[in-house]
Amino acid sequence: MRKIVTLIALLGIPAAVSAQETHAWTLRECTERALSYNLGLKQQENALAQREIDLDTAEKDRLPSLSASASENLSFGRGLTADNTYANTNTTSTSFSLGTGVNLFNGFRARNTIELSRLNLEAATADLEKARDDIRVAVAQGYMQILYNMEIRDVALRQIAIDSAQVVRLEAMERGGKASAAETAQQRAALARSRSTLIQAENSLSLARLELAQLLELPSPEGFTVVRPALDGALRLLESPEDIYAAAVSAKPAVRAEEIRLQGSERSIDIARSGLYPSLSLSGGIGSNYYTTTQGIPQSSFWDQLSNNFSQYIGLSLNIPIFNKYATRNQIRSAQLSRDSQALQLENTKKSLYKEIQQAWNGAVNAQEKYRSAITAAEAQEEAFRLVKGRYENGIATPTEFNEAKNQVLAAESDRIQAACEALFQGCLLDFYKDGTISF
Repeated sequence: MRKIVTLIALLGIPAAVSAQETHAWTLRECTERALSYNLGLKQQENALAQREIDLDTAEKDRLPSLSASASENLSFGRGLTADNTYANTNTTSTSFSLGTGVNLFNGFRARNTIELSRLNLEAATADLEKARDDIRVAVAQGYMQILYNMEIRDVALRQIAIDSAQVVRLEAMERGGKASAAETAQQRAALARSRSTLIQAENSLSLARLELAQLLELPSPEGFTVVRPALDGALRLLESPEDIYAAAVSAKPAVRAEEIRLQGSERSIDIARSGLYPSLSLSGGIGSNYYTTTQGIPQSSFWDQLSNNFSQYIGLSLNIPIFNKYATRNQIRSAQLSRDSQALQLENTKKSLYKEIQQAWNGAVNAQEKYRSAITAAEAQEEAFRLVKGRYENGIATPTEFNEAKNQVLAAESDRIQAACEALFQGCLLDFYKDGTISF
């Protein structure tokens, strides 16, 4: 590889390997970065925080309420005097009160609301974990795309190295009268096409790096590159999709979130049924007032009136529902329909998970078969190219035959790399469905 890069530099071709690539990111580093900085995950975290607030609100709703009030009233004309008689006068009154109240029983609504809020919090936690799983898969896909484009770039570099060597050889032969100018020109044209292929490969690699860098919320993709693991783990023994599904259905956060929401829908029915029960509440308070008139009638002092008018109260309130135009009944029916819909949603989520696993398993099997075929094809094309190259250098084969054989071997190598990347990713994806981890 070093010889190829050196040869390209001597020929004036911009090499892809730059001094800026000082740190190569591993898949684990990329995943950790995305989980820490991705904006979509931060939105999910905010949704989770809101559910925590909802739970705290439901729990605190059981506490007694306490409120204080003060009022100042001005009366003009005929009104009540301090000695409980009516007269035409201007009066003022000041009152103060402090009251409290607590629900003693409301058909278990408070308890079920707290439980529903707790289930909603658990579902939001599972939703956040699902979002993290989606990020892990997206990072792995982006990482694999970079690896694939790196390999394709290397194929393009190899193609340039081959064409460059042939140009040098033909130029020397042309100077010795053993090759025509047309042959040399034809090979230079092939080299130009190879350089164009390298530019396309570099652009694809730059785009893949940009997409992953944006997923990681990096300030700039400049100098971003990844560690290149070996692709020799593409061929492996695959478990059956049924075994993978059995492990995934009880662990995947997407399924767990829907199961929790189904439990929550049962609580919603209980909350609706609370409207059928009587409710009992306790209240109490204290208060006092101060009264003045403009008629010049002597009044007690402010503090004396507050002391004399001081009052306390305590009371129980019982509310028995008799008929509310079938509102409670319809609320119960709506909650039951929501429960049934959630049960269907849970079943649909499980079926979708099984379908995803089945598709991933079929994809892995097909990718491995494709990879085996690509290996055989690449080896056969490599041997064919070696023979054509020997004939070409001995003047037996034409430049057209040489370039055709070269293009075929490079195309076979590209197919092999693509199949290897696909097989490796599909196999890792099955591991992810089973145990939640993904690595190359």
